[in-house]
Amino acid sequence: MLSHDKIWAAIDRLAERHQLTPSGLARRAGLDPTSFNKSKRIASDGRMRWPSTESISKVLDATGSSIDQFMSYIQGESSVPNGSFPPQTGSIPLLGFAQAGAGGFFDDGGFPAGQGWDLVEFPAAPGLKSGVYALEVQGDSMKPLYRDGDVLIVEPGAQVRRGDRVVVKTREGEVMAKVLARQSAKAIELVSLNPEHPNRNLDMTDVEWIARIIWASQ
Repeated sequence: MLSHDKIWAAIDRLAERHQLTPSGLARRAGLDPTSFNKSKRIASDGRMRWPSTESISKVLDATGSSIDQFMSYIQGESSVPNGSFPPQTGSIPLLGFAQAGAGGFFDDGGFPAGQGWDLVEFPAAPGLKSGVYALEVQGDSMKPLYRDGDVLIVEPGAQVRRGDRVVVKTREGEVMAKVLARQSAKAIELVSLNPEHPNRNLDMTDVEWIARIIWASQ
């Protein structure tokens, strides 16, 4: 059963999932930064205020989240989706870029799921959050920054900022590593790591997920 508190708690969980404050989530969605503040949830006369369906739609679009994920937050389920890997304690799942584009290895939030993953040891893993995984570079499209065989440690759900190195998966199954130049609620601009490959401008509706690169094995 839907309730005022559960709806707002789901928004808080969505913000937490993307390492944002409620104000930061509103800002990312192009809303007034105070839209989700605690003070806005109850009117001055004591009436409960509900977030609009338009606001919820905008934050789902801005974070690449599905309505099913949002409903799971309303129902009080964990912010880490079912089927995701448990917190790592010394090894993390490893997949090649070509495999990553094939589908079936990730959930809608970019977290590892399903079968077929290898494992790689990563000494810093105990301090990392659940869902961190590794992607192995294949080919020369990321030279000179990353070479064939380099391993990138990726953190899905992390807040990304201009200048961050990121991995992006499109809804058509393309997986790419780029530098984030700009992101809005509607579009994302990506700078290529290899000058021989073009920069990319994508509509957010075409992006399945975006994850921050936090370490490389160079």
